[in-house]
Amino acid sequence: MFKAIVSADTLGDALDSVSVLVDECKIRLEEEGLTIRAVDPANVGMVDLTLDAAAFESYETDGGVIGVNLSRLEEFVGMADAGQLVQLELDEETRKLHVQIEGLEGTLALIDPDSIRQEPDLPDLDLPANVVVEGADIARAVKAADMVSDHIALGVDADEELFYVDAEGDTDDVHLELTREDLIDLTAGDARSLFSLDYLQDMNKAIPSDAEVTMELGEEFPVKLHFDIAEGEGSVTFMLAPRIQSD
Repeated sequence: MFKAIVSADTLGDALDSVSVLVDECKIRLEEEGLTIRAVDPANVGMVDLTLDAAAFESYETDGGVIGVNLSRLEEFVGMADAGQLVQLELDEETRKLHVQIEGLEGTLALIDPDSIRQEPDLPDLDLPANVVVEGADIARAVKAADMVSDHIALGVDADEELFYVDAEGDTDDVHLELTREDLIDLTAGDARSLFSLDYLQDMNKAIPSDAEVTMELGEEFPVKLHFDIAEGEGSVTFMLAPRIQSD
């Protein structure tokens, strides 16, 4: 059993953070809220999403797992105007999800969860550098890097106490520095890793410009990006594997 009412904005933001990496996913329906964990087909980017029951206007479930086509569900939710409520109800006999938005009704066929890729384990990495930055600064760094390259290096200089971004193309390069004063917070440890810009661009689409984003960085380690959604009643963690640089 699953019945819920949630604002279209809240549900849309949650779905967007997953659909930037995968087309379909398992949604775990738990008493405390729903969770989604998925990895892209190339095993490069992961997402871990939690949307607490408190983020919903109403939320009832006796547990379970459903499989959804994200683009189809987003199309339904996208029919709502800002501030409108979306009603969701699972029909367990037909394995379909009923969606209702102020007079508009639709039915979404669900996917067998067993046919969807296994959820990944999100490794607990003890990384030396923590950077807390506004989402707008990540967007700026990604945009600057995109002018010259398809890769982006993220790093922390522990001695100078700053976070930096490097992008090098065939002829041009970009370097961006944010000092401790420019950042919301910084735990300085030497770190530098190179990443695919395409993935970071996709993840950036789901990060609100005013979000406080915590980045965990190491030397040629994955980067983790954490931020809240739904006014703190939900959270998203992205993890992006590095491109290992050969000497």
